[in-house]
Amino acid sequence: MPDKVRVRFAPSPTGDLHIGGVRTALFNWLFARHNNGDFILRIEDTDAQRSTEESSRQIIKALKWVGLEWDEGPGVGGDYGPYFQSERQQFYQKAIDYLLENDKAYYCYCTPEEIEDMKKEADKRGEPAIYSGKCCNLTEEERKELEKEGRKPVVRLKTPDEGYTVVKDIVRGKVSFENRLLEDLIIMKSDGKPTYNFACVVDDHRMGITHVIRADEHLSNTPKQIMVYKALGYDIPNFAHVPMILAPDRTKLSKRHGATSVDEFMEQGYLPQALINYLLLLGWSPGNNDEIISLDRAIRDFKLDDVSKNPAVYDTKKLTWVNGQYMRSLPLEEIIKHALPLIKEAGFVNFPLNTDEEERLYKIIDAVRERSRTLVELVDGISYFYDDNFEYDEKGVKKHFMKDDTITILENDIDCLKKVEPFNREAIEEIYRARSKDLGVKAARMIHTTRLALSGRTFGPGLFTLVELVGREEAIKRLERALEYVKNKLD
Repeated sequence: MPDKVRVRFAPSPTGDLHIGGVRTALFNWLFARHNNGDFILRIEDTDAQRSTEESSRQIIKALKWVGLEWDEGPGVGGDYGPYFQSERQQFYQKAIDYLLENDKAYYCYCTPEEIEDMKKEADKRGEPAIYSGKCCNLTEEERKELEKEGRKPVVRLKTPDEGYTVVKDIVRGKVSFENRLLEDLIIMKSDGKPTYNFACVVDDHRMGITHVIRADEHLSNTPKQIMVYKALGYDIPNFAHVPMILAPDRTKLSKRHGATSVDEFMEQGYLPQALINYLLLLGWSPGNNDEIISLDRAIRDFKLDDVSKNPAVYDTKKLTWVNGQYMRSLPLEEIIKHALPLIKEAGFVNFPLNTDEEERLYKIIDAVRERSRTLVELVDGISYFYDDNFEYDEKGVKKHFMKDDTITILENDIDCLKKVEPFNREAIEEIYRARSKDLGVKAARMIHTTRLALSGRTFGPGLFTLVELVGREEAIKRLERALEYVKNKLD
């Protein structure tokens, strides 16, 4: 076993990377970083029927997006490659040959129908409904006769019928499995491809993996894998099975509960930093009530001993709250980097921008992000700066437009903006507050009415920043439009 901590994330490319997989990758990544170890990415693509190159690309893209860069793996290389299982057949075949030569495995020619009948008979006798080991002691002649029938064998591992296999798990403690309930494991399929439980053992050994950190749905596979380790004479790594992520109704998380894949969270405008922060708290606690945790601090404090044994419950409201915190606190450049693709897709800004247009856009983003919980909300909040074809909020109209003094206020708004110099936030605020005193109305009355006139909304960035960023001519035009609207409504 290597002296250095080595962990791996080994997804199967049979679909998009979901948040449960990202959380597993995150825990591996943090454990490696905390211990100055290595984080390896291995793509387990031996299921030729379900694995796709597109899924492999999506997994790699998603991991890069959330910032979980690997030390070895696809695109990076390393001393223990290849890092796609489909390219590692030679290692599996060598291990199979060793087990067969040393009478630790055997060829099984039973058909699925025959195996099903065996299990039914065993069940009737009150015995474990598992494969009987019928082919364990076939002679060479019997094997040849079965092959003449056209049967293609699988390879099964000989497993003990008595005693227990104990999994020493860092999260769950010792978990015992009764050996008589575990059938002789298929380690190579009839097409010559290894099974999951066999391939991952061979790969983990050859890659020097010291800790296997994965979801606890894999716990039932672990005793089978330990038997493979022992049969091959390999050192057994440390295991840690982390709790599953459940939906709010405490059922298995699925698409019916909303977004589950990384791509979906990207499309819905979540930031990678927020998603990682949120997933960190699903099953792990820093030991206090802190909910916004930097990666540097997580690396410093992360220990597998602090991972909960209980399932974590997924809550989109909490994720959105966390995202809102990052929307406000991250450097503006980081928000812009993630927001620009969505802004381009929205189409209300023509790229490339000149220097003045770019500076204005960045100021708008900075102003709007304060009240935006997601990038989608931010893009929506930007829209009225570039498009005056908006409807007025109905409740806002009743509250702020349908009053006797509205026409006077809007006329004074226009007058203020025509006269104010220089046209900046400070000067606009000064003239507005002075005019509200002259009119004998509260400043808030003018502010709310003006906001509705300029944006169609009752909320948003500070009004004086909003006016400055809309611009003098455009603001006056919008106020004149609102004035006509109110006159028509009040007639």
